Amino acid sequence: MNTVAIVLLLLGALAGGFVSGLAGFGTGLMALGIWLHVLPPTVAVSLVMICSIVSQTSSLLAFWRFIDVKLVWPFVAGGLAGVPLGTVLVAHADPGIFKLAIGLLLLVFPTMLYFSRTPLAWSFGGRTADAAIGFAGGILGGLAGLSGPLPTLWASVRGWGKDERRGVFQAFNWTVLVAALCLQAGSGFITAKVLWLALLVLPMTIFGAWIGTRTYRVLSDQNFRDVVLGLLFLSGAGLVWSSFGLH
Repeated sequence: MNTVAIVLLLLGALAGGFVSGLAGFGTGLMALGIWLHVLPPTVAVSLVMICSIVSQTSSLLAFWRFIDVKLVWPFVAGGLAGVPLGTVLVAHADPGIFKLAIGLLLLVFPTMLYFSRTPLAWSFGGRTADAAIGFAGGILGGLAGLSGPLPTLWASVRGWGKDERRGVFQAFNWTVLVAALCLQAGSGFITAKVLWLALLVLPMTIFGAWIGTRTYRVLSDQNFRDVVLGLLFLSGAGLVWSSFGLH
């Protein structure tokens, strides 16, 4: 592995850790767009899961009091049901098409929400809808370590406050990614190369999460909403751009 590749790995780890500490999700969104330039998809996804879990765990103590079990459990139940399907799809999904589809989703919906003049507070579907979004997030978590985007967008249209959303993101992503990592390990995706790369990048992931957690504390509800939507948009742009590089 050359110097450029190592620098890209460390930058991806720092960016992913920072966003995770700041928003409660996003390690995969930020890191994949960088790591897929130097790593094959199966290795990059497994590495994202490890780094996501470590960054989530490192900031969990600071945010555990924001976790509302009544809000979280439908997402978690749906997510755990979706993870096995996503794990099965890892060996069969076309990475270019997959990244293009997710990237377009992350370009369109955050833009619509950002320019919406009327704050949304949908109650449509109740807990059943929450569980369905969790199921879809679980599939994406098992497939690419991207459990966060759909629940994040859904929480934005639910109209929850900053701390409520953060509690949902934190609990859901940690649970789903732990389950996905266990299934990937059982399927043989966690190789010696993945573990070596994890040892290389985890210090930067933890450092990034620490900075992100400190930054979160100074954000207002509106600032947090804008930051989250902006990060989703930038991540979508990165995924769309890199998807064309695979063909």
